[in-house]
Amino acid sequence: MKLQRKNRLRATALGALAVSGALVLTACGSDDNTGGASGTGEKTTAASNVDCGKAKGQLRASGSSAQKNAMDLWVKNYMAACSGVEINYNSSSSGEGIVAFNQGTVGFAGSDSALKPEEVADSKKMCKTGQGINLPMVGGPVAIGFKLEGVDKLTLDAPTLAKIFDSKIKKWNDPAIAKLNDGVELPDKAIQAFHRSEDSGTTQNLGKYLGAAAPDDWKYEAEKKWPAPGGQAASNSSGIAAQVKQVDGAIGYFELSYAKSQNITTVAIETGGSAPVEATSENASKAIAAAKIKGTGKDLALDLDYTTKAEGAYPLVLVTYEVVCDSGNKPETLDTVKSFLSYAASDDGQKILTDAGYAPIPAEINAKVRETIGSLS
Repeated sequence: MKLQRKNRLRATALGALAVSGALVLTACGSDDNTGGASGTGEKTTAASNVDCGKAKGQLRASGSSAQKNAMDLWVKNYMAACSGVEINYNSSSSGEGIVAFNQGTVGFAGSDSALKPEEVADSKKMCKTGQGINLPMVGGPVAIGFKLEGVDKLTLDAPTLAKIFDSKIKKWNDPAIAKLNDGVELPDKAIQAFHRSEDSGTTQNLGKYLGAAAPDDWKYEAEKKWPAPGGQAASNSSGIAAQVKQVDGAIGYFELSYAKSQNITTVAIETGGSAPVEATSENASKAIAAAKIKGTGKDLALDLDYTTKAEGAYPLVLVTYEVVCDSGNKPETLDTVKSFLSYAASDDGQKILTDAGYAPIPAEINAKVRETIGSLS
């Protein structure tokens, strides 16, 4: 009994540690989950209706920093419900997560971009009887954050953003910016554009947006590695957000959760609709709702429309995937992977995302995610 009590205390402590570094702890339900774990491994109402099933031991995962704040919330709630289970998610980058997954060092990876064909081929070495697949789990806007003394509202369009991040527009009072911001007093100040230093799915999604919405001004392939000359590099979304928050004249890109948690002002995007569109979870949901599944078999990779002009749809969005084997998952972690991802894809798991700056996956697509998780072997 003493040992069981010690394990429960250790699980609770680990749950607290898992969220101590989270940038956002205000999501719906994150402060109300006070029920205790049952310790039986059965369905419990501790944090939400989590079905712990046969989950046990430690599950290691890594990848996308875009979903860090969502993952912190999920881990907190899940570990509060499932005694004796430890989830360790290393928020590194999408590229590092996929490498770790294909090397077999993690049970699943988080990635802001679907697996490339060569990455799927590599996954077959680890997924002995199958291959890596993409499960869309987190959606949301990629916010363009800025700090400019005296300016608290800013509108930009895709061509102007492309020129800023390509070092073609270098001053905040450039005519192209002024044209989009009539009546705003823009200073004669140098633009300091920040980008990710490591391979990043967020970078790739920004590239997809700029390539689709401003093809004449952004000539680079949409890759995880930052392609353009100039600018300044920072590590992870949190690193870019920290730089933008403190450097006057700065602009950078990161998930909305980082902007909300650090009170960073974000850009409204001119899409050609009736009015510029703010980066909000609701507006991102309008864009993600039009996504189509392009994956085959159990793969649920999505095709996003970055050129949408739908009213109120924020076009610069990303969907973060959890990458798993369709079959051939590690037997020692399979039950925990299925249990944890089932919670993340559940109604409860998705509901807590909005207040944290994310957008839940559309219900029709999410139903297929749940079905696929249940079939993993």
